[in-house]
Amino acid sequence: MYDKPVRRRRAVLALLVVCSLVLLTASFGDGGGALGGVQRGAVTVLSPIQEGASRALKPARDLFGWVGDTFDAKGQLADLRRERDAYRRQAVQGTAAIRENQRLNEMLKLDQSLNLGTAGPVAARVIGKDGSVWWSQVQINKGSEDGLAVDQPVISSEGLVGIVRFVSSGSATVRLITDHATYVPARINESSVDGGVIAETGRPNDLQMQFTERDDVVKKGQVVVTSGTRSRSDELLSLFPPNLPIGTVTRVDDPGTDDQRVHLRPFADMRRLEFVQVLTKTPNGNRPTT
Repeated sequence: MYDKPVRRRRAVLALLVVCSLVLLTASFGDGGGALGGVQRGAVTVLSPIQEGASRALKPARDLFGWVGDTFDAKGQLADLRRERDAYRRQAVQGTAAIRENQRLNEMLKLDQSLNLGTAGPVAARVIGKDGSVWWSQVQINKGSEDGLAVDQPVISSEGLVGIVRFVSSGSATVRLITDHATYVPARINESSVDGGVIAETGRPNDLQMQFTERDDVVKKGQVVVTSGTRSRSDELLSLFPPNLPIGTVTRVDDPGTDDQRVHLRPFADMRRLEFVQVLTKTPNGNRPTT
């Protein structure tokens, strides 16, 4: 009972295979005739069905196409963003390098104009700043290993900045001239009027030149520089070489009196210091050369 249905199914399968071969042979052998008509009829009947199915499936195909395009677009956008960020980093680095090179060139020009090569200048980067309103000190990335020591003067490309107050092997703390504890022997560049520059407490950008005399004529706009060592005695050496720019006179209080006081604004902007130089040597005891 079981073998009879199996044999029947096998016979039907063999018959279908034979019929298929006959139809294929006839189809390749003759594009026309009765078989061609049957094919054309089948195409005519099935064509509307195929077209309807194609229309019905079009939204699904469009959806899959949109999803694929979206993923491709997102991938391209991510690549473009990475390229943009890379170009932006390069631009920032390039701008920073140009600015740093400009600062270093300006310091080199100051060295050459004031003949500071013999003072052993050591360039350093400012790595820390005083966050208080006093702007009293900064941290630099050079220390005793680079020849730095306490009481060495510090300059920027604009002029005098301060003096070294603490040194470790790889860094140092600079007390700025805007700190009221810093005293700088100075003179008026145009008239050689002597005095001493200090900062007024609470007003770091308003330096004062004290100890001028009533007959000393000082005018707004004149330049104040370091006076250097004016004594022949080695016991009275100045910490600062002569002729370092300090600032420009902004006004004079009580001119022509014993209470005359000269106000000046420093050339160096203490809030924007990036690079400085520490003068590690004192040629001729910081005396003016003759």
